[in-house]
Amino acid sequence: MMGEENPSTVPTTTPPPKTTTTTTTPKKLTKKLTLIPLIFIIYFEVAGGPYGEEPAVQAAGPLFALLGFLIFPFIWSIPEALITAELTTVFPGNGGFVIWAENAFGPLSGSLMGTWKFLSGVINVAAYPVLCIDYIKKLFPVFESGWPRNLAILASTLLLSFLNYTGLTIVGYVAVVLAIVSLSPFILMSFIAIPKIHPHKWISLGQKGVKKDWNLFFNTLFWNLNFWDNVSTLAGEVEEPKKTFPLALLIAVIFTCVSYLIPLFAVTGVVNVDQSQWETGFHAQAAKIIAGNWLKIWIEIGAVLSGIGLFEAQLSSSAYQFLGMAEIGILPKFCGVRSKWFNTPWLGILVSTSITIAVSYMNFTDIISSANFLYSLGMLLEFASFLWLRWKKPLLVRPYKVPMNMPMLVVMCLVPSGFLIFIMAIATKTVFLVSGLMTIGGISFFFFIKLCRMKNWVKFEVKEVEDDDGLEVDHAL
Repeated sequence: MMGEENPSTVPTTTPPPKTTTTTTTPKKLTKKLTLIPLIFIIYFEVAGGPYGEEPAVQAAGPLFALLGFLIFPFIWSIPEALITAELTTVFPGNGGFVIWAENAFGPLSGSLMGTWKFLSGVINVAAYPVLCIDYIKKLFPVFESGWPRNLAILASTLLLSFLNYTGLTIVGYVAVVLAIVSLSPFILMSFIAIPKIHPHKWISLGQKGVKKDWNLFFNTLFWNLNFWDNVSTLAGEVEEPKKTFPLALLIAVIFTCVSYLIPLFAVTGVVNVDQSQWETGFHAQAAKIIAGNWLKIWIEIGAVLSGIGLFEAQLSSSAYQFLGMAEIGILPKFCGVRSKWFNTPWLGILVSTSITIAVSYMNFTDIISSANFLYSLGMLLEFASFLWLRWKKPLLVRPYKVPMNMPMLVVMCLVPSGFLIFIMAIATKTVFLVSGLMTIGGISFFFFIKLCRMKNWVKFEVKEVEDDDGLEVDHAL
């Protein structure tokens, strides 16, 4: 379009009709994600089912839990999904939010975004094999502790990583199957619960004398409803991303919120137990109360399958982010190597899996707290990048555009930003220290990479792009 700026620094997996550059991957090996698998990958990036929502009731009682899962999507999930939809259609290349930050504020910001999001992603991935083993140990107590537990975590991590290596399309369709199987017992439980529901239980503020734990409450909401932007790192692998992404995100937001709310309404309206019992995994016990032990076992099996889906989706995002950072020159060119058999970023998968294994033996609370803090830093930069690009580059071609003017966009971003600052403020000193050291490491890594480029120690991808005047320039750090 005449007079519009070119989102020029975006790498795409499909080369233009006339090109003088060589591609590293034969086109025949590329299999694109379509709408349905993409929806379920987004679903597993964020939720994977109502597993893990129970502590919201333990922390603040049924009413606040229901209100939290009703309201929080509007102040957090929907803004994040809208920003992801707009910027992914502007920059439809692997790397996602890294590309957004770099185009807004330059290479250092892109590199820092990459550090924060990559580390938060692989730290978060480490939680899922641990959760799977925690459910399995209820059926097989041998995995309670010691070397059997450690070996099970290691073996499951390696096996699931190999599945990821076999291809993103396979991961997408596996996600569809896992979602159906893991959600089915909740659908059954909710239907069986309908005649037993007492609506007055929904407005309970919790047991008398039980103090509200707002830290646990907000962290539960945050952990269950974040990571909508993770799927942006797969944009280069999606068929017609400019059309597919906005629709996939819309459906996934609705589907995710409903999958949380229906079981929560059903269980809080039926069961009458001590509030302290609402720990992660309580839905399985509730299923036994409502329908019997058979449904309890099904939900426990579903929890393991959900953990597998979460692992696969989020490992894919981390691996393709690693690949995308190599495609735009933030990482050396060899970091973007793909498998000859499956066309997957095997080095990205290997690096992500190695870090995941290293942190999988940490305390679970420390894992989640560290991931949340680094993710929050990245999200603040993401909101700033979105607003800056809207203000400074209003003529960028935006196939999908959030239908708001600038003042409303500022408000839309300020509300979740305030929540992010709150989450960061209540972090422990250990989390502050670890996150600070990781950030210093990320800045040091940026200057080390810059030195590698200057000394020509390793090769970097250099994109020939056009500036606003139509002149070809090198895209480099």
